[in-house]
Amino acid sequence: MIGRHERPAPNSPDGDSPRYPGQGSLVEESTGSPRRRRPRWLRIGVIVVAAAVVGVLCFGGYWLWRLQSNISTTSLGAGGQRSEGPVDDRKDRLQILVLGSDTRSGKNSQYGTADQSSGYGQSDVMMLVDISADNNHVNVISFPRDLLVDVPACKDQASNEQHDARPGVMINSAMAEAGIGCAVDTVNKLTGLEVDHFMMADFNAVKELTTTVGGVDVCVNSAVDDSDSGLHLPKGTSQVQGDQALAFLRTRHAFADGGDLGRIKAQQSFLGSLTRKLKSEGTLSDPQKLLSIADTMTKNLTVDTGLASVPALLTIGDRLKNIDPAKVNFITVPTVPAPSDPNRLGLDEPAASNLFAALRNSADLAQAGTPSPAPPSSSEAKPAFDKALQPISIANGTGVTGRSNAIAALVTAAGYTKTVRLQGQPRAQTMVYYQAGFADVAADIAGMFGLPAANVQEVTGIQGVQLYAGEDFVSGDKPAQSTTQGNIPTQTANDQTCQATNPVG
Repeated sequence: MIGRHERPAPNSPDGDSPRYPGQGSLVEESTGSPRRRRPRWLRIGVIVVAAAVVGVLCFGGYWLWRLQSNISTTSLGAGGQRSEGPVDDRKDRLQILVLGSDTRSGKNSQYGTADQSSGYGQSDVMMLVDISADNNHVNVISFPRDLLVDVPACKDQASNEQHDARPGVMINSAMAEAGIGCAVDTVNKLTGLEVDHFMMADFNAVKELTTTVGGVDVCVNSAVDDSDSGLHLPKGTSQVQGDQALAFLRTRHAFADGGDLGRIKAQQSFLGSLTRKLKSEGTLSDPQKLLSIADTMTKNLTVDTGLASVPALLTIGDRLKNIDPAKVNFITVPTVPAPSDPNRLGLDEPAASNLFAALRNSADLAQAGTPSPAPPSSSEAKPAFDKALQPISIANGTGVTGRSNAIAALVTAAGYTKTVRLQGQPRAQTMVYYQAGFADVAADIAGMFGLPAANVQEVTGIQGVQLYAGEDFVSGDKPAQSTTQGNIPTQTANDQTCQATNPVG
């Protein structure tokens, strides 16, 4: 029984018909508007798209977290003064110092003991990567580890310990005490440039990267069996990865005369081959391959705080992906045996200063300006000296055995019959050195071979004039012309070179 203040529930069996419009429920085939039902395919499509979006976000988020957590960072400098403000990595000219640490700490202990190198380690490799603002030119400048330089006072940013300046020490020791920032400050002081970023990798990075990309092609002109580094290669072209790739980059005895300059040429050739491989296979444009490489590198990489994010690293990769390998120049800082120690290297002046000045001016070294050539020898004007009486020495720094004989023949044919031949250390470019009082003879010799005035220098310790033939004079009757400042020769990432092995290595 229903009370006077109660009403039956709508549509209940005990109730009356709805008492006002809209009360109750619509039933099928009623006169009210029916509910629109989405087609099944549309609902399935929406679910699939939503799932895909969630998957991409999760995948991207995972990789962003993973790569970000891999990165190790430290400060860019060690107290050195800077005059330039921050750069825009997306569009400004960039200079990135790339370092290879020889530390035996941690996972690198298999390559030696901590007493050989621990902590920060020494820079087994030191290269300055210079990228033009328009991405059309890249210079990779190598600094020999045996180069003697003045290391400025540096403050270890981790411990706050201050380290005094050290004059005349090997450049690879710059970061050993005060950290990577001290290596950056040292390069800034040496070149007059201001490095924008750095990247430091260890032995393990080379092993894992070369394995990830499936090996790198290298070439040697004779078989190599170097017990010190563990490098074993047959004559000709081979593909190296892992330990053999690391051995190729580290060996000091296998190439040229067994010194640091031969190793640098091999390292440059290796990087050129790696660049061509990445370019030809479209690796830098393939997200899956790029993620694998990024994962490998970030696990073994230390960068400055300005590069301490995945987007920042991707910005650099994006700028490099379309670079023409022929526009990637590999340059070695010009050096000569150091006066204080013939087993070490010093800057070859004025060629080194010319190079640094050109780099400060522009990343496009072909447009940086070239010194005026020395006045050519005139066949019509009779010199104010007797050529037959002038002492001329020919130093062979070409790396080609017996090359001094052919060059001496050219000098003799020009009337300089009082010549001697010397074996010199390998060097990049041909120079003319002269004793005080022999400037006119030196200018005549330079003119014969088309050398610019910057390649003629007065020095002590020689008699008369010395023509020091470099690697730009391995053939022909004149040194090869180069597109770089002061005729500093380069190889590019497009050049497929075969390394000359050390016959006594």
